[in-house]
Amino acid sequence: MANNNVLVRRMTDYDRDVGYEVANVFVDGYYKDLSFFSKDREKLRNAFKGTFCPDVFYLAEMDGKIAGMLACSNNRQRAMHIDKTMMKRHLGFVMGNLAYYLLKKEFNTPLTYPDNTGYIECVATSEAARGKGVCTALFQHVMQELPYREFILDVADTNQNAYRLYKKLGFSEFMRKQEKHPKLKGFNERVYMKWTK
Repeated sequence: MANNNVLVRRMTDYDRDVGYEVANVFVDGYYKDLSFFSKDREKLRNAFKGTFCPDVFYLAEMDGKIAGMLACSNNRQRAMHIDKTMMKRHLGFVMGNLAYYLLKKEFNTPLTYPDNTGYIECVATSEAARGKGVCTALFQHVMQELPYREFILDVADTNQNAYRLYKKLGFSEFMRKQEKHPKLKGFNERVYMKWTK
């Protein structure tokens, strides 16, 4: 159910630095994975607050607080840029290097999709806002407002809640890819889904 109290805006439309608030939602949404690098949420927020590329990020606000995020990347711009120095500064030498090594391929690699395709990544909701229509509002905004003909996303095979939400939003599965280091990452396959206008 969509929530009428959700306001969606591009990250570039904010006249204040929202990097830390976005990092808070990111850490909430991906803590299970990120806690491998550090259990300290503050260290994680500081490590990631400067990595988001505001041109492709859409933020959902509830009651004046940033409650959700979604990036719609393309073949020119990815959602995040992972910086080795920042990772090491906030996560320490060993974990910082490991975070950089594991995440740079995920985020610093350009996409090869055609110009008319948007790639949805970094979808997250703060713990307090779960189940309140935040993700649905973000998806509806991006799918209606952006000029792409097709949207593609991938989801871990273990994330059944997200998979069900994407199906409900009209995405259909078209491919599965075996994940490298499945034990380390906590899932076996990436499920690729698409939605076409």
